[in-house]
Amino acid sequence: MSAPPAAEAVALLHELGAAGIAHPGGTLLAHLLRVHDQLAAWDARPALRLAGLCHACYGTDGFPTALLAPDRRAELAAVIGAEAEAVVYLYGACDRKATYPVLAEPGAPVHDRFTGRPRIPEPRLRRDLAELTAANELDLVRIDPSFRERWGPGLLTLFTRFRPLLSRPAWSTCHALLTED
Repeated sequence: MSAPPAAEAVALLHELGAAGIAHPGGTLLAHLLRVHDQLAAWDARPALRLAGLCHACYGTDGFPTALLAPDRRAELAAVIGAEAEAVVYLYGACDRKATYPVLAEPGAPVHDRFTGRPRIPEPRLRRDLAELTAANELDLVRIDPSFRERWGPGLLTLFTRFRPLLSRPAWSTCHALLTED
């Protein structure tokens, strides 16, 4: 019997060096595990949890260190599945400045920072991007009071805009963490 996908993904992340990359709150691997766990606490489907675990594999608009080049997508998909990998790619490729202001608008494009081209994701992929963004940013809010102080008001505005895309548990956590004194 083979290892469950999350265990295989963690093994791949170790192999790619995530445990040795500094990230707020410890290492990149520790952050990835916390994001996965947050999505699990929100009862996200398994593919989104796996995407959360691997969300920084191609680097992101906010964290440019990549574990894999985007031309190696098949390697990640072989471990976490095509559905989860598609979320990881969208998250890593997302040009946040161009995309986030309109993400909640049906039919609005997600701008791909790797290709320079926009694309219109299906509604579930759009919701996944919003939910993963919330899980990622809220991890940083929890572990770094200065991050919350500096970015919290803007994140509350962003997640309020994303609210139609967020699950009830995700929105509840956003509201609780970003409005508490």
